[in-house]
Amino acid sequence: MSFSIATWNVNSLLVRLPHVIAWLEQHQPDVLALQEIKCPNEKFPYDAFIRLGYHCFVSGQKTYNGVALLSRHERGPAPVCAGFPNFLDEQRRLLGVTIQDILIVNVYVPNGAAVGTEKYAYKLEWLSHLQRFIQESLAKKIIILGDFNIAPADADIYEPLLWHDQVLASGAERDAWEGLLALGFVDCYRHLSPSGNEYTWWDYRQAAFRRNMGLRIDHILASALLVPQLKECCVDKIPRAWERPSDHAPVIASFFL
Repeated sequence: MSFSIATWNVNSLLVRLPHVIAWLEQHQPDVLALQEIKCPNEKFPYDAFIRLGYHCFVSGQKTYNGVALLSRHERGPAPVCAGFPNFLDEQRRLLGVTIQDILIVNVYVPNGAAVGTEKYAYKLEWLSHLQRFIQESLAKKIIILGDFNIAPADADIYEPLLWHDQVLASGAERDAWEGLLALGFVDCYRHLSPSGNEYTWWDYRQAAFRRNMGLRIDHILASALLVPQLKECCVDKIPRAWERPSDHAPVIASFFL
């Protein structure tokens, strides 16, 4: 059986709802993880996705942040986890749901603003809690996906020198990324495309998308038991060219389960 999962930072779900519906109708993934939905739970468009056959799991927030998971499958018996159990955080950035015997962890990692700022320190602290959360999980099959706000290597940046030691590409952020991989995870895109140079985010300014001035900061990580079943991982740049798009593109991975 094929199992497809995707991640997409939609940068305001209510604004981008027609895009998400059109994309779901075309691709029909088993699971879609959304970040930066920017709406509270009570304003989430549940009916629109239920009509398409999706169960909705939401941890929303007015104006900022917010994550959601859409699944064609009902969740498993494990409870839904909205946020870290031992870290009181007002920002809605993590949602964990067990689907098809896989713990799926949808993350919207803080941007960090600039190296050396309080927001940067918060980002590093948040990433340390993510690592601890994964370490303490009893699940054997885990997929972590979402907007990590980290370009893991220079190959993931259109102009590495411009971003050297800047936020999204600093040494501490990349160390945190490597810490996650060291827990037994594989970057699905890079695993299948060692020399690939696809990006997932382009600034709205400077005609960045048209000039392909992008970064790869949206990722799908799979735990060791799932890696042999991984068959495909790619970036769908088409929605980034639509009218009033998100500044991110969806990333899709497929597994044989």
